[in-house]
Amino acid sequence: QVQLVESGGGSVQAGGSLRLSCAASGRTFSMYVMGWFRQALGKEREFVAAIGWSGSNTDYEDSVEGRFTISRDNAKNTVYLQMNSLKPEDTAVYYCAAARRLRLVTVDTGYDYWGQGTQVTVSS
Repeated sequence: QVQLVESGGGSVQAGGSLRLSCAASGRTFSMYVMGWFRQALGKEREFVAAIGWSGSNTDYEDSVEGRFTISRDNAKNTVYLQMNSLKPEDTAVYYCAAARRLRLVTVDTGYDYWGQGTQVTVSS
């Protein structure tokens, strides 16, 4: 069982930055693929970014590539999402997720555990 707790959300103007953190419980954090998803009001949840066990493999949704960076610190059981050059269309609830998989996962059905979400609001 893995418990995930996100933090770092908030309100920012367009062009600004935020860093989301996701703290995980458990002793096997390093064996989970970690992902970030988001869900805007009235829309389906969508993939944002994923990172492999060691942190060397990453994948991004096209609209965030070059602006967002996913990273992890296995010693701290934490995964991060650095979000730069934020746009109003990035406004959503952001969720952290963990998958006991060997390869990166970009669909929400591939993840086993989810956090409660943190709100990110970007104003124009």
